[in-house]
Amino acid sequence: MLSRVIHVRRCAPTLKSILGVGDSRQKHTLPDLQYDYGALEPHISAEIMQLHHSKHHATYVNNLNVTEEKYQEALAKGDVTAQVSLQPALKFNGGGHINHTIFWTNLSPSGGGEPQGELLDAINRDFGSIQKLKEKMSAATVAVQGSGWGWLGFDKDSGRLRIAACANQDPLQGTTGLIPLLGIDVWEHAYYLQYKNVRPDYVKAIWNVVNWENVNQRFQTAKK
Repeated sequence: MLSRVIHVRRCAPTLKSILGVGDSRQKHTLPDLQYDYGALEPHISAEIMQLHHSKHHATYVNNLNVTEEKYQEALAKGDVTAQVSLQPALKFNGGGHINHTIFWTNLSPSGGGEPQGELLDAINRDFGSIQKLKEKMSAATVAVQGSGWGWLGFDKDSGRLRIAACANQDPLQGTTGLIPLLGIDVWEHAYYLQYKNVRPDYVKAIWNVVNWENVNQRFQTAKK
């Protein structure tokens, strides 16, 4: 399993606490997109977006709800063995839901270009330039072995931006402590129908639809 981090601590196993399992809560639901499936073309095809959102993300949501129900039953019974055995499913499906919910908002038909204001200042301070950020984050993301994510995160302890790569659906904050600002999904279902096995082309293209306004909003919230 890959847990590669640039200038950050390593990804580590997450527990039920990142999902609030055990608390009284409503079922998770698939979030609506704020744009049409075809709105990110030609960079991400409508077919990929439709399958990615309505099938893959929906499956994570459904499986997460089922797993949480089983976990509640195990808690009620005091069955610690069952609770432990369910944690990998909570991590995988919960992480899939968390990651994709961020991912959709990180993208926009009017995205691309460069960030502005304090976010740009922080990028220049921590990476030298927006171009160097793209190069370093792209390299870390392309290098993910198998399936996973590349992330730009905020380290609240140091007040600096960090790049990390996590395997599978490991959620960034639950596994590294970094607050997620921008994620790039490099599971094959995110790009294979359009880019085949040429992951670098997909990662290069996705910068054209990055919603820097959303990333900046997340940055401002993370600093509080």
